[in-house]
Amino acid sequence: MGLAFRQSNAQWSYSGFNAFRCRLAAEIGMNLREMAGFGPPERPWHKITDGIAPLLMHSDCEGEMTPEECKRVAPRLRELVADWPDGHDKQNALELADDMEATAEKGEALVFC
Repeated sequence: MGLAFRQSNAQWSYSGFNAFRCRLAAEIGMNLREMAGFGPPERPWHKITDGIAPLLMHSDCEGEMTPEECKRVAPRLRELVADWPDGHDKQNALELADDMEATAEKGEALVFC
């Protein structure tokens, strides 16, 4: 059991997705574990303006990202993982970015399931 997306083959275990998002957060100089919803000290999200923020703060088990969020997140996701070594996280990230763009072009939301 783990995280999947209705419109994508990208998938992670829940712990793997958490580690992936922590790694993305570190790429932009933040500690995800300090943000609201992830643990004390509960730093607010409104101060995070990086394009990857909608993916970082999203629930990992339900909900959706709007087409507009997908349009902003996809290119930033590609940029952040560009220098990562090939592997599961990078492959899934690039596939997810492709699928975000495809769903956004259709005017659809990306559904977390």
